[in-house]
Amino acid sequence: MTLFDLPRVPEPEVMDDSGEVEAYSSATAQDYLNALDNTFVEHALRLLKGSERGRALDIGTGPGQIVIKLARGLTRWKFVGVDRSPGMIAQAQANLASAGSELAGRVEFQLADGNRLPFPDKSFDLVLCNSVLHHLAEPQKLLSEMARLVSRGGAILLRDLRRPGRLAFPLHVRWHGRHYSGVMYRLYRDSVRSAYTVPELKRMLDSAGLSGARVFEDGSTHIGLERPLSL
Repeated sequence: MTLFDLPRVPEPEVMDDSGEVEAYSSATAQDYLNALDNTFVEHALRLLKGSERGRALDIGTGPGQIVIKLARGLTRWKFVGVDRSPGMIAQAQANLASAGSELAGRVEFQLADGNRLPFPDKSFDLVLCNSVLHHLAEPQKLLSEMARLVSRGGAILLRDLRRPGRLAFPLHVRWHGRHYSGVMYRLYRDSVRSAYTVPELKRMLDSAGLSGARVFEDGSTHIGLERPLSL
């Protein structure tokens, strides 16, 4: 680590404080988060290359918005969203209930730990994870679970925040966190501080067993791992 590197400060693994869940579900936060979710959904669809059927898993699904958006576009796919937070799963189930009957029987949400998931090996054609990695004390376990659960030739998409350098951090948080206030702003600041850098993510990938995956950069705010569906 050099003088200009910003040390990583870990964040709590489970977001279940009622104030935190409410902050992520507030109208103000959702306006901006909805736009971010849309870019993630579009990325996932590109990786699927028009595949009409399959089974997808979203690890750390939060309020379930990404799963619901994908399910509306992929009408012959089935989806499972998991999260360690009872509050988030309750919110996801409420969102599903209000999403309409078109998703009935194709989407479910479960309380589960992303480090140890109750599914058979190679059981999903798409494994997703958005803005979860920085919460984990042992992120390698999550990557190992993704490698275990994705089918041979299946698609992978993991996206997370990007930790800037020491000098850039204050301006980075003020500018990219300008859509937030109060609890949500604090959560965003802490999340950026606990996020990873490109070299750190590349080192994780090297030992993850996710063959065919690569690290990608999404502007100055996000980084991640991707692998397209192999038809």
